[in-house]
Amino acid sequence: MLFRMSPLRVSHAAAAVAAAALCGVLVAPWSARAQAKKPVTLEALASAGARMMGPGVQAFWSPQGGRLAVIRSEKLLLHDAATGEEKEIVNLSELSRQAQPFPQPEQMTWENRRVREQRIQWSQDGSKILILSGGDLFLWEESTGRTTQLTSTPAAERDPKLSPDGSKVSFRRDRDLYVLEISSKKVARLTHDSSETLWNGMLDWVYPEELDLGTAHWWSPDSSRIAYLQFDVSREPLYPHGDFLKMAAVAEPQRYPKAGEPNADVRVGVVSASGGATKWMDFGETRDFLIARVHWSPDSNSVLVHRLNRVQDHLWIAAADAKTGRSRVLIEETDPAWINITDDFRFLSGGRILRSSEQSGFRHLYLHAPDGTILKQLTQGEWEVSSIACVDENGGRIFYVGTQASPLERHLYRTSFDGAAPALVSPGAGTHSIQMSPACDYYLDTFSNLDSPPRTTLHDAGGREVRVWREPDTKILEEYEILKTEIHRFRGSDGTEFYGRLIRPAKFDPSKKYPVIVSVYGGPHAQSVRNAWPGGVSWEQVMAHKGFVIWQMDNRGSAGRGHRFEAPLYRRLGKQELADQLEGIRYLTGLGFIDPQRIGVQGWSYGGFMTLYCLLHAPDVFKAGAAGAAVTDWRNYDTIYTERYLGLPSENEQGYRDSSPVHAAANLKGRLLLIHNIEDDNVLFANALQMMNALQQAGKSFETLIYPQKSHGLMGRASQHRWAEQTRFFEEALR
Repeated sequence: MLFRMSPLRVSHAAAAVAAAALCGVLVAPWSARAQAKKPVTLEALASAGARMMGPGVQAFWSPQGGRLAVIRSEKLLLHDAATGEEKEIVNLSELSRQAQPFPQPEQMTWENRRVREQRIQWSQDGSKILILSGGDLFLWEESTGRTTQLTSTPAAERDPKLSPDGSKVSFRRDRDLYVLEISSKKVARLTHDSSETLWNGMLDWVYPEELDLGTAHWWSPDSSRIAYLQFDVSREPLYPHGDFLKMAAVAEPQRYPKAGEPNADVRVGVVSASGGATKWMDFGETRDFLIARVHWSPDSNSVLVHRLNRVQDHLWIAAADAKTGRSRVLIEETDPAWINITDDFRFLSGGRILRSSEQSGFRHLYLHAPDGTILKQLTQGEWEVSSIACVDENGGRIFYVGTQASPLERHLYRTSFDGAAPALVSPGAGTHSIQMSPACDYYLDTFSNLDSPPRTTLHDAGGREVRVWREPDTKILEEYEILKTEIHRFRGSDGTEFYGRLIRPAKFDPSKKYPVIVSVYGGPHAQSVRNAWPGGVSWEQVMAHKGFVIWQMDNRGSAGRGHRFEAPLYRRLGKQELADQLEGIRYLTGLGFIDPQRIGVQGWSYGGFMTLYCLLHAPDVFKAGAAGAAVTDWRNYDTIYTERYLGLPSENEQGYRDSSPVHAAANLKGRLLLIHNIEDDNVLFANALQMMNALQQAGKSFETLIYPQKSHGLMGRASQHRWAEQTRFFEEALR
């Protein structure tokens, strides 16, 4: 998945009084400035950029609700939601010292880097907590108050899971699955046939990256069996990364299937928790199909999968008998563009299923009968359900996060199984990030809006605030002059409504004409313009203090507005996005303080691709661009993402060519800064090299920044260097 760089934290505090009269402009309320605030500089970005929120706090709800396990300062605490009482139960630093160190590879390994291993897990009865520390496993038991070390091995235990009955722990060691019996600490190996190219319970690179699949094995509810994915990656091509800073260069190959190349062959097996032969589930052909999700039925008799065809416009939710492997299709969906997969799938009593779907053009909740037929659509309208937060079947309540109030906001709502009108639960206009108890009795709400940095509070299920969980450290806002962010609403020439965000320069004078830097992302699964806290000290603030207007908008193809708004980029990336970005430029120019001869553009990942696309397909509009980690030829990007939006290269050759900046290098007129990391595992360095070659062959001048030993993002000194060079570049190009 291409993503937006986190250092691009925009800022605001309120809006200029003159802007308040603009139609369709949402601005933060004015607040008096403290005396002698500092301007945001590159030095401030380096020293203060991460100070806003302070140290993070991780919280894990107990399955019964009412209390949380909390990691704070490497201590594991129990927090009572009703009383606020807290007690330390485990010193995690001590566990790290007890864990046996496991050998670190001399070269980078690429598989499972995005797998969401759970460091803390409650048992289903709430009496135990499994802890992963330093590659070893520990178990805290409430009955004794003691923590027991379960494993001490040179090899790391990966992706551990407590069995539902709390008696066993499953995990992966290297490329095979194991089960440990807690009472005896005996370990049974469940799979024995792994190799360099055959992986049991272990994901390849592209599945977690593009399907957001976080694990490859699942306990049956009765704790008797485990379903797992087996990946045969023998056909996946190897990409030759290398670490060239060592005196003897080290090869670091990564299995990376590019568009049109073979994916891994993936099948689903079921094995007894005590060992024995694997029973393979028969869901049909494995080649050119994807297993996106796996579930057990509540009675432990069936394994359900979400199975997609290769180009992801056809979904089958099928159930296989865990004993025989025979399967049947329960739910089938097709889409003229593509189908987005989520985790919104819940079993209910009597075999009914609650799930979300975009079949109406917006993601909504549907209730299905055990045979898969739709019983009722529970939510509807031109807004979307972002995620299911909790299901209280006994109470007849469904909690979900959605955009009903505004596509710029996220709120917690409650509805019922009869499809009654949703009720708003979370107070306050803005963005609510919800972490709800599995018992649906309490929730943590991290709330922000344009005028309020993120603040986390604990609420009961009715929305009543119980206590403040975490306050932001706002000293940085008192130290630096954070310029205001405005949200603008406008219509394009075809009547489509768009949203953009604007930061005016320091000492803004509406009679002047200012240079503009357009920050762009523009791709699927991302929404840049939100009624949410954009940040504090940031590079965009640096540039606004240097006299630049900062602008960003969400074009068609972006998230948050439903599948209908997202789908127009299908089979031709860049064209619709650029057309909408040009609508934004026309709107900006109409405000009267923009110099149309000094417009620059910058972005990272999909935003880097869009930067190149803007420069090469609208060269008379965009005079300079800084393109970071850009896809330059979509044949170079991974199978699952690229084929979802463009189809197969063999079936859309022209669409691939027209979408790839490398074929338009001769159109470059303005100045270009091309930035890439040599060991980028997401957008391969080959993209940059091929773009450089195309520009050289076309006789075009450009600048480059190349960072060794860095993957897809930049941090620390490398990030500081990038921002300093990018600042110099735009000051030279647009002054």
